[in-house]
Amino acid sequence: METRVLVVDDEESILEAVTDILEDEGFQVAAAPDGRAAILSIRDSLPSVVLLDIWMPEMDGIETLRRIKEEWPFLPVVIMSGHGTIETAVRATKLGAYDFIEKPLSYEQLIMALKNAIRFYEMQEENALLRQKVGAPKEITGKSEVITQLKRQIEVVAPTDAWVLIRGENGTGKELVAQTIHRMSKRRLRPMIDVNCAAIPEELIESELFGHEKGAFTGASTMKRGKFDLANGGTLFLDEIADMSLRTQAKILRILQEQRFERVGGSKTIKVDVRILAATNKDLEKEIEKGRFREDLYYRLNVIPIEVPPLRERKEDIPLLVDEFLEEFSIKLGMPKKTIDNDALNALMGYDWPGNVRELRNFVERLVILTPDNIIKHEALPRPFHKPDNKAVLSKEIEELFACNDFKQARTMFEKEYLIRKLKEFDGNITRTSEAIGIERRHLHRKIKSLSISVEAA
Repeated sequence: METRVLVVDDEESILEAVTDILEDEGFQVAAAPDGRAAILSIRDSLPSVVLLDIWMPEMDGIETLRRIKEEWPFLPVVIMSGHGTIETAVRATKLGAYDFIEKPLSYEQLIMALKNAIRFYEMQEENALLRQKVGAPKEITGKSEVITQLKRQIEVVAPTDAWVLIRGENGTGKELVAQTIHRMSKRRLRPMIDVNCAAIPEELIESELFGHEKGAFTGASTMKRGKFDLANGGTLFLDEIADMSLRTQAKILRILQEQRFERVGGSKTIKVDVRILAATNKDLEKEIEKGRFREDLYYRLNVIPIEVPPLRERKEDIPLLVDEFLEEFSIKLGMPKKTIDNDALNALMGYDWPGNVRELRNFVERLVILTPDNIIKHEALPRPFHKPDNKAVLSKEIEELFACNDFKQARTMFEKEYLIRKLKEFDGNITRTSEAIGIERRHLHRKIKSLSISVEAA
């Protein structure tokens, strides 16, 4: 992305000279003859840095600096003046100026000041993003065939600017896939901005995505940049895309196509260059059939589809994931790394993990906290992971079943005992039991009632 410098000076000769110097250095330059024009130019297209003269008619550089810092507090400003005094430099610094240089301008000093200001701004952005990502895993863990294929797909797609639709169940790691794509892309030095479409209230989503001008609505006391603006030159990750209203989908579609928008309450068109990554856990084709998702938006987003497999389809990765989480939580809790024995690990691999990697991660954290020993053994696992030895009891029950001459009664006896055992296996959770034995929850509930089974007792 080009580095854009806004030069503000009321002397046309200086504007022309500085513009020529900066363009020779590879900068993209915009010019403004006074403070008011500078503010309008920044609103139209945010620069990387502002080079601002002090002495100008109407609105001087100090007042312009104050206005800039009110609306864009992180935008770096380099002050230049032919009448520099210590008092002026101190005032400018207190208002947030990055540097102060005197006229006549030194070519080397000017270029160095601008480059340092831009680098400082980029480091602020990078540090903010790093703080957001603290604790996030750096790599996709796993060596299973499905994960190997996923990694290959990411390696091919990431260096391009193609838009990607990431699909998968809750907890499979769709955000991690998006982070990996961005990290391996040409935009990796620019931010990836996350938007959880399901978490933003309908009445606020336009302000969140597009930003708003000061006074646009009650409570809008300052101008706010939206997610699209913040992601300019980088990546915008739209998580849970299917949870947006049709009205918002229509606005998103227009902006995705044109890569330009207006802030809420504003009239200036802002141009952006963003790569879109979207994710959903819903079947978008069915959502389209039900009239809940726009077909044109689906085709716009679905340039490269990526499917993140559920954990039950990659159980051979569970030992690697468990080891990773054991190390993570041992460090986090400040204790020696715990290990897990083979019986316990085999029990974890025998479970289907409906909550996927997220459920496994939370479960390992619980084990690390609640297990006093350094080795997590099979006995430390809760009941769903135990396989009780019921051979003797089962033999007696089989004898009772064979002793019964009434087929209908025998079937009822079997169904009751079977459901009691399955309910015990899943701690009385009807939803998980129904999923495990392959019948609808409502049907299971009716069976439990008809057989007079007490869920609490089970």
